[in-house]
Amino acid sequence: MCSWAMQAAIACRPLLNLLQEEVLAGSYLNIDETTLQVLQEPGRDPTSKSYMWIFRRGDPGRPILIYQYHPTRSGDVARSFLEDFTGFVQTDGYSGYDFLDHADHIRHIGCWAHVRRKFMDVINAQGKNRKTGAADMALSYIGKLYKLEKEAKAKSLSPTEVYRLRQTEAKPILDDMHRWLTRKSVQTPPKGLLGKAVSYALKQWDRLVGYLEDGRLAPDNNSAENAIRPFVVGRKNWLFSGTPEGAEASALLYSLIETAKANRLEPYAYLRHIFEKLPAASSLKDFETLLPWNMTPKHIPCSQQIRWG
Repeated sequence: MCSWAMQAAIACRPLLNLLQEEVLAGSYLNIDETTLQVLQEPGRDPTSKSYMWIFRRGDPGRPILIYQYHPTRSGDVARSFLEDFTGFVQTDGYSGYDFLDHADHIRHIGCWAHVRRKFMDVINAQGKNRKTGAADMALSYIGKLYKLEKEAKAKSLSPTEVYRLRQTEAKPILDDMHRWLTRKSVQTPPKGLLGKAVSYALKQWDRLVGYLEDGRLAPDNNSAENAIRPFVVGRKNWLFSGTPEGAEASALLYSLIETAKANRLEPYAYLRHIFEKLPAASSLKDFETLLPWNMTPKHIPCSQQIRWG
């Protein structure tokens, strides 16, 4: 079965190439990565950590997910992928992404969900009988920001309207929070959980306020984390990949399946359809018609027209 999956992945390579071109043609990307064990990597111990990377096109009109296997977590992976990209890139605070802050063609955006988790760690460490403190204040600020996002979504505001809302209402909250964090940074022991949370927020600040610059941007990188979750869940069952070729095949098939789901196609019906049509595909147009957003009722038989989500 593994051999069949690898052969199927090879046949689907032209589709993955087109997906990657479309990702880089967008103006907003989310990136994340998770660990992967590959048993037979040349020159490496079977227990070594490898990584599955996710590059997600964040433009609302065309969600695309590219999974890539790499034996390293080095920022060079992201650097190579983004070589021809211009726009916004959203990540967590991993230092491997620091080079993005100095790339002329990229605006690096941070993740408020990670900031919130660090202040939640402070609260959880204090136990049930704790008193309200600085961590609660930080969460209050963050809660106000997300309340605005919830209201914008409930009202179905356009990106332009979201931008205006953030400039008039979110920016004052952020300015006030930054002043508060700055005061706290000199009042709090730096090695404690609270001190680390405050320091993290301040060090990430330029990235964290970046989402104000465009109404299409999210305040956090949760979309990338959600995109990589199906792989994480699957990993609990199959545990590892046998070879780099197998890991690469998994990455390609995950890219097709999760992109189909993101475009509200039933993934197994989509795979069946492309497996039936790929042998006859020879031109660029033939392959483009097999991309998920080009699927219409005339392409997939009625018995397979199940929408996902």
